[in-house]
Amino acid sequence: MALDGRHDQNFSRTAMKAELLDAETELELAYAWRDHRDEQALHRLITAYMRLAISMASKFKRYGASRNDLIQEASLGLMKAADKFDPDRGVRFSTYAVWWIKASIQDHVMRNWSMVRTGSTSSQKSLFFNMRRVQARLEREAMARGEELDRHDLRTRIATEVGVPLRDVEMMEGRLSGSDFSLNATQSTEDEGREWIDALEDDGAQAAETVEANHDTDTLRQWLLSALSNLNEREQFIVRERKLREQPRTLESLGTELGLSKERIRQLEAAAFDKMRKRLEGQSAEVRNFLV
Repeated sequence: MALDGRHDQNFSRTAMKAELLDAETELELAYAWRDHRDEQALHRLITAYMRLAISMASKFKRYGASRNDLIQEASLGLMKAADKFDPDRGVRFSTYAVWWIKASIQDHVMRNWSMVRTGSTSSQKSLFFNMRRVQARLEREAMARGEELDRHDLRTRIATEVGVPLRDVEMMEGRLSGSDFSLNATQSTEDEGREWIDALEDDGAQAAETVEANHDTDTLRQWLLSALSNLNEREQFIVRERKLREQPRTLESLGTELGLSKERIRQLEAAAFDKMRKRLEGQSAEVRNFLV
């Protein structure tokens, strides 16, 4: 049910004109959907309470989400409520639907509040939607008593009031006090001002590290070529196929190609590695590990 600016007002007006269901009719529709999957009954039930979803969505505009998106999320919550509602419990559908509508809207707001996720636990969600209100009330009450609260006292009272750990209050305060900025924004108003992204540390290898790594690689290559040259042609072939290929060959495949048994190829490989170890004795540990 995607909404755009043109259809938003028409949709809202239509929802406000929908029928008002009495308790008996509401119950009949709920039974028809639950027991017989009557889609017309479901549609009628949802349409009747769409005004409730729109009204609740409007209360969350201060969090920066567009009204259209909030209404869509509220509608999803309403549909979930209709699908899960049990008419045998003896409560009105509107009472039950409020929880699902609110949960759907809150999840959407928290997902889109910041590029950095604000929080997902129940305590973080409670804090996100109640912290500012509780803080304002505590400050008003302290002012009325002529009391001055420092930041630590205020955070402690908020944590007690909302029922969350103090560290959660401190974390949420930091997240709510900031906003997202582009890394391509300049650090000053000057035309040649450096962008913030230029101040980030480069995770790539630095020039000195690259030169050193290349030197080590060349040295290892020379040591390896020297050790290989000490082998005969068949031993070199076995070592290359077993250790230097991107996908090493099996002993069996080499045995088939060379007309030897699998065990004989293993013996030749072991003998070749032994020769290379002796040639490289005293050289870098990296090369010796290669032959393990």
